[in-house]
Amino acid sequence: MSPSAAGSPTPPVSHWLHYPRSSAARNQVLVIEEGGMPVGAMRAVGAWRTQCQVGASHLHPLRVSGPGGFRHVSTVTHAQLLPSHLSPRRPLSHSRRPTQTKTLENSGPIWTPVRYNSRSSTSNEAMSRHQAEVQRISETVKAFHERGEKFRIYHGSTNSTRKNMMNKDFRKVVDTSKLNHVLHIDKEKQVALVEPNVPMDRLVEATLEHNLIPPVVMEFPGITVGGGYSGTSGESSSFKHGFFDRTLNSVEMVLADGSVTTLSESQNADLFRGAAGAVGTFGVTTLVELQLRPARKFVETTYHPVSSTAEAIAKTKELADPAGDLDYVDGLLFSPNSGAIITGRLVDEQPSSHPLPIQRFSSASDPWFYMHAETTITNSPDPGTPHKELIPLPEYLFRYDRGGFWVGRAAFSYFSPFVPFNRFTRWCLDDFLHTRMMYQALHSSGHTERMFVQDLAVPYDGAESFIQYSDERLNIWPLWLCPLRQSPQPSMHPHDTRCTGRGESQDSEEGQMLNIGLWGLGPPVREDFIRANRDIESKLKHLHGMRWLYAQTYHPAEEFWEDFDEA
Repeated sequence: MSPSAAGSPTPPVSHWLHYPRSSAARNQVLVIEEGGMPVGAMRAVGAWRTQCQVGASHLHPLRVSGPGGFRHVSTVTHAQLLPSHLSPRRPLSHSRRPTQTKTLENSGPIWTPVRYNSRSSTSNEAMSRHQAEVQRISETVKAFHERGEKFRIYHGSTNSTRKNMMNKDFRKVVDTSKLNHVLHIDKEKQVALVEPNVPMDRLVEATLEHNLIPPVVMEFPGITVGGGYSGTSGESSSFKHGFFDRTLNSVEMVLADGSVTTLSESQNADLFRGAAGAVGTFGVTTLVELQLRPARKFVETTYHPVSSTAEAIAKTKELADPAGDLDYVDGLLFSPNSGAIITGRLVDEQPSSHPLPIQRFSSASDPWFYMHAETTITNSPDPGTPHKELIPLPEYLFRYDRGGFWVGRAAFSYFSPFVPFNRFTRWCLDDFLHTRMMYQALHSSGHTERMFVQDLAVPYDGAESFIQYSDERLNIWPLWLCPLRQSPQPSMHPHDTRCTGRGESQDSEEGQMLNIGLWGLGPPVREDFIRANRDIESKLKHLHGMRWLYAQTYHPAEEFWEDFDEA
């Protein structure tokens, strides 16, 4: 972060920037905060990119307009676009937004003092609102139960790649979308009380105010807390902390009969762990208590070059030591003979002996992370030597957002040859190449059964064989590699099927598996697409692996129960 032009230190950062940079945002007002206080606002105009030079969710020095003209170069710590017709005293929906504001006239800026609700304790108003909403959900679920009717749950967003069925019949939907608040953060106990529809970027924003972060942060900012629990979320810190649900202390849930209960290791423990990864089939999650850990300013990131699939797997297994000093481990295989295993350590300062370059990934002009990693290892003067750099913590956590790892590249092939894939087109179309927008586009386009988007967990001893087979069958590259600490059995999470029903501890010899992200264009003919999925399922089963349940699955019920302990 840069110091101000006048030489004064940059104010403490308690937020990072969130706003949509799209043509629809024009004629709206950008309210800017610095160090928790609003310092001005500006109208979105044609020179929007030139003025702000930021991507969604990004800290960046910005000239802030105040009385007397441009005051200084400041680090923007928060911003939100407001409709230009907004009433001066209309409160904003998010708890960290100003409680009152004004529209910006063409003649100049506005300056508005604000007062925020205390974060030191859960407010009675917030908890009363939460309880009322849970009561409404409970009554709705109970009514469906009494009528014997099935229903779907509407969260307000989705990160599933299955075909969207929400438009079938809204009369058979339970709406939980209003449960989207961080209710309380206890800095001393290092826990947070969070509603299920809080996305990762908002959660990280709230916890960083207290210099804390969740141990496991899903790498797409739109994935929610509830989705992390009900789905299967294993990320680059999961070799040490396990799946996201392993970092929860308790869950509040509405059961199928409408009753409300609390789940934890000491209360309804079987349901607490059984509902994790069960995609909402055991109940409706309404609140979680989440563990936190101390945050740092940067992630010291090291790119370890590898020249074969076997070397990549061996290197990942070597580095992913839960007892070691690394905080993050994942890998990228660009081809069968080129890749990088990427490790990270949380740090606050530059190394005193040799300062490292600082790299960002959220601005439209920044590289996509996977492309940067490939360039780093291929352009190195010493190809076999690891390369180090510092990445600001929020930028590291969501480094794969732009481009959705590399899936965003498929959109360019759809419009080829009219829209080439190059630095200029990525900059120009950046608004549409963040994961939130890409998920919307995927479902709107009807191409959910065209994209092969599968996360697959394989024991280390079968990983090389699986990658070789997927190359021959689908020829999809790059691949993502992520070591995962298994959950104790029984579990709905992917696990070594040789352990099914055996109650193995996550600390056993089979304690880790390798997550392989297989994401790319599949066969264009539906029958061929389904056949390719079934072939991958068959190979995976042969190697004692499993797939995530968020994506397309085509195996029958009897095959499904072969992977789990039905009893």
